[in-house]
Amino acid sequence: MHLPFQKPASSTPKDVFQHMLMIVTLYIGVVSLITLLIQYVDVLFPDPLNFYYQGILDGIRMSSSTLVVVTPVFLLMSWLVQKEITDEPEKHELRIRKWLMYLTLFIASITIIIDLIQLVYNFYSGELTTKFALKVMAVLIVTGAVFIYYLWDLRGIWLKTKAPKYFAWGTVAAVLFAIASGFFIVGSPAQQRLIRFDDQRVSDLQNLQSQIINHWTQKQILPATLDELKDSISGFVPPLDPSTNQPYSYQVVTPLSFNLCATFALPSLDKKFGKQTGATSNYPTPVAIQNNGYFGGFDLNWSHDAGRKCFERTIDPQLYKPIKP
Repeated sequence: MHLPFQKPASSTPKDVFQHMLMIVTLYIGVVSLITLLIQYVDVLFPDPLNFYYQGILDGIRMSSSTLVVVTPVFLLMSWLVQKEITDEPEKHELRIRKWLMYLTLFIASITIIIDLIQLVYNFYSGELTTKFALKVMAVLIVTGAVFIYYLWDLRGIWLKTKAPKYFAWGTVAAVLFAIASGFFIVGSPAQQRLIRFDDQRVSDLQNLQSQIINHWTQKQILPATLDELKDSISGFVPPLDPSTNQPYSYQVVTPLSFNLCATFALPSLDKKFGKQTGATSNYPTPVAIQNNGYFGGFDLNWSHDAGRKCFERTIDPQLYKPIKP
């Protein structure tokens, strides 16, 4: 039904462009905001059986970056569309606008329905945990806000009010709050860089350990220095500290044991989440165990505090049998 003072209007290429860009950036922004909130829940309530910390950090960085870019574009296009509707009220009844609004309501409705089904299902299953409930609430609040706003927009409720302006300011505040929360939950970008440096150090030490063990199985003697691991055929060169470009420390302790040392910027994840959750030594907490980039499990083999840490390794000849010529 058309509003009394309006007449049907035809969509121009400009109208299609503005409305399409507005809706696409809305969808991208909503998905990114929900993803960001879910990643925060995963960090605040880590699952010791399935904890992919590096993946969570990547998700937070990508979602935050997306919101920083698409939110201003969405607000700009919304402002331009609203301005044209104010100047030409008949544009409120544009066919492209109606189609996109109803499509948005449809998607939001389906999302809310699925979200509520999952909530009820987990309640009946006795698995309604705080972590799951927070994720459901994040999806419900964001999609619910979108549904209510565009439902009222279709009904023309916003035409003679300042609600769109308040909505714009509220959107900016919500996005800024969500992004800023990451600084308190997972640390600043500078801290994330330190985490990546430490992850690389652990990976380098694991690589060196593997090469040292391989050297022993081949020659039945530990290398005197890391330079002995250089191999012109395989191309292996002992890695350097990613921050200082200095060699890692290596000492032979006994004919079967050695130390590998590095200086870390931050504690490992078991230290971080053990303190965060109040876990004791008997409580399994997520630990950074790199296996093709995956973090999980409870192996404390590479646990470390901030500062210099030496890892002593002893080769068991029964497990690592020498290769006989």
